[in-house]
Amino acid sequence: MDDLDTRLLVDLLRDRIRPSKELGQHFLIDDSVISKSVSLASSKALLGEDSRVIEIGPGPGSLTLALLRTGTSVTAFEIDEEAVAHLQRIFGDADGRLEVLCADALDIDWPVDATHVVANLPYQISSPVIERIQRHHAAHSLASIVLLVQNEFAERMTIGRDASALSPLALSLWLDFDVELDIKVSPHSFSPSPRVTSRLVSLNPVDRAEGVDRRMFRIVTQHCFANRRRKMRTLLSRAPSRLSRIRGWHKKRWAEAVRSIEHSTSEALPEGWIELRPENLQTSHWVAIVEAISSE
Repeated sequence: MDDLDTRLLVDLLRDRIRPSKELGQHFLIDDSVISKSVSLASSKALLGEDSRVIEIGPGPGSLTLALLRTGTSVTAFEIDEEAVAHLQRIFGDADGRLEVLCADALDIDWPVDATHVVANLPYQISSPVIERIQRHHAAHSLASIVLLVQNEFAERMTIGRDASALSPLALSLWLDFDVELDIKVSPHSFSPSPRVTSRLVSLNPVDRAEGVDRRMFRIVTQHCFANRRRKMRTLLSRAPSRLSRIRGWHKKRWAEAVRSIEHSTSEALPEGWIELRPENLQTSHWVAIVEAISSE
């Protein structure tokens, strides 16, 4: 691997394929961004012989190369058959440390011994991949996640300075991670260049989910933020469309639960919270609301 570099890997793959817009193929060519990704991943949990990284959409293998040079093992999910053949041709199995699977990362089991996820995500699958990461982390405890995503999406992942959330995505992530925004990445750092700026994001595991019904939390927050300009009283007066997916819950039970909490004087909720809009509530308020509903 000593004779390989980022530009060579990208050029070798681009000689064989035309990057697909449908697959979101924008290949990272900026070595400083690649180095930063690896550095961030290793800062919370050292990359080395005892670690295994999940990489999603490795493409030409520029990030893969940097990861392998740390001594770690890599399981890479790649949906493009030509890219898979390219990676296998260039790296082989890297002395047993690289597994390249021609598969959709959303549809295949992930290695239970994975310690990290490091990936330059295709923009169009960012949301479902993050949901998949959360499910895997809940079952198998990842140590560190570093993602390169669209800048606008990265901002939706974060909680505001006043502990408010502007999206259900940020609230869902807050249960499991401290989300840290890092450097912005110019379109010129990719080949071909996307039309938008990207951003590196670190997800550092925390545990705020104890006692919280995760499924109810996601359903309630998504339901309320879908019409964020309405007040909580109006939003909660209608049961979420996916409520029946939670065993034992139905419209009648929901209505009874909401009636019992709308006049709550709980210290965990601000006075008059039922007249506020979703974006005016803080993270702790959402936990209190969901816990109150779940207890009914």
